[in-house]
This record gives sequence, C-alpha cells and structure tokens, in this order.
Amino acid sequence: MGRVTQRRKVHKYVLDGSPKALEFPVRHREDVLAVEEPLEIRLGQLSFSVTMRTPGDDFDLVAGFLVSEGIIWSAEQLVSLRFCAGEDENGVQTFNVVEVQLRPDVTIPSIGRHIYTSSSCGICGTDSVESVKKSSRYSLDEDPLAIDAELLASLPGLLRKSQRVFEETGGVHAAGLFKIGDDGGAELLCLREDVGRHNAVDKVVGWALREGLLPLRGTVLQVSGRASFELVQKAALAGIPVLAAVSAPSSLAVELAEASALTLAGFSRGTSLNIYTGDQRIIRPVALTPAEVPS
Repeated sequence: MGRVTQRRKVHKYVLDGSPKALEFPVRHREDVLAVEEPLEIRLGQLSFSVTMRTPGDDFDLVAGFLVSEGIIWSAEQLVSLRFCAGEDENGVQTFNVVEVQLRPDVTIPSIGRHIYTSSSCGICGTDSVESVKKSSRYSLDEDPLAIDAELLASLPGLLRKSQRVFEETGGVHAAGLFKIGDDGGAELLCLREDVGRHNAVDKVVGWALREGLLPLRGTVLQVSGRASFELVQKAALAGIPVLAAVSAPSSLAVELAEASALTLAGFSRGTSLNIYTGDQRIIRPVALTPAEVPS
C-alpha cells in the first residue's frame, strides 16, 4: 500500500502466564503502522491550512475539506488540483502539498486559517450551530429517505468487511457512504480510511463532490468512531440525511443534527442502535405479540 502503511520492528511482551510466555516473555517481530504525515492545502498561492492525514486520496481530502469550510459546494467550482514540488531529506517527492485552483467567482479567504489541524481535530475553531445552519447550501428537510432499522444496524458490519488498512494496522478510522435503494437495500458507494476520522469523512465528501453527486440525498454516512459535532457538520454541508456511528455522539452533535433535520444514530453495532434525532426516517420492526415470540 505504499505510503499508507509502514513496517516497524517492535518488542512484543506476552504476559498471559502460559508456559510459552513464561519461557519467552519478550518476542521480536514486525508491526504494520498506519502512516501519518502533514498535508498543506494551498488556495492558489495562499497557504490555507495544514492537516495531519494518512496519504492517499489526497485530492478527495482537499475537496471535501473545502466543502466542510463552506468555500465550495459543487464540482464546477473546482478548477484543478495538483501536487506541488516538495522533497524529504532523501530527495524523494513527498506529495504533501496540494494547490487548488477555484473558479474566479468563488470567494477565497484573504488569509489562511493559520491553524494546524491534527488527525483528531476537524473543524477547529468552529463550534456554532447557527454558523453551520447559515453556511449550509442544502436542506435535509426535503430528503424523503426512509431506512429499515435492521438495515441501518447492519452497515457497520458491511463497512468493516471493506476496511483493508484497518485490517493491516488496526490504527485508522473509516467512513462509508451507502446509497439506499428503492428496494430497501444498501450499496456502498465509497469507503475511505484515515488516521483522522474527520479526514475519512472529508475524503468521502470530496469524492462525491468531484463525481458531481452533491447533495447526497438518499444516503447514509456510516463512520467507525464516535459522532462528533464536526462529523455532523460535514454530513449536513454535503446534504447527507443520515449519519450513523458505532460509538456515542456528543451533546453538541445531537443539537446540530436536530437543528439540521439530520437523522443521527449512535452505538450502531449490528443488533441494536440508538436514534438521537430524526426518528421519522427509521422504519421500525414489527412488534410481535407475546404468543408470537419464540420460546
């Protein structure tokens, strides 16, 4: 997988008390790590932001990031993306700087964010629900999507089957975009992995923007971690009506989801899930009478 993963020698300590562990408590082996490197995003000659990410799908990442910043919302506004020259200490091209050219009528900030975005931080410095509502170009109220509860709960398992980098490293988040068909089935349109959960979502949204698919009506965004404010924000700005996470949402995430008419699911783990907002989109299982329940 190239720069996506890296091998490192480690000392593995086995402390389970087994005879083999007592004889060989420390073992030497190789481990596979997810790569984390900085990516500088330039709008023309303006250095706009630096984010830490797993290399790969960088153009999708940058496009999705610009959607999340409210700078663009359609593929026509994005003229070009290119890697700028940059080398490491060995003279090897790093591909860690992307320059963006936008359509002339797109408003470009006069200064960069001057914010170093870590792999655990998405939209740093933006925490106002009202500001998100004002910048969103799409209304989720108009999305008629209805999804079966059992199907929604099954999406983490479908996502997990396609997480190749996680399978190797155990060290990345994943975001998957599912299209819910008229037959009630789910099609995985795009999956992206990254050390930052917000990066994985930006890569999915950026892919969709570059494919001309925004707004993403009739879709579910399934994420492998928790549902934070920033992930709800990114989903709302892309026109995604349903966001589901395998872990918990934050209070502000729930507040924003409710204000945005977004259906927010948490603790989605195959056999159960919690719906925090937008329950009207969920098709409930038919309740059995006591006589119908298997003994």
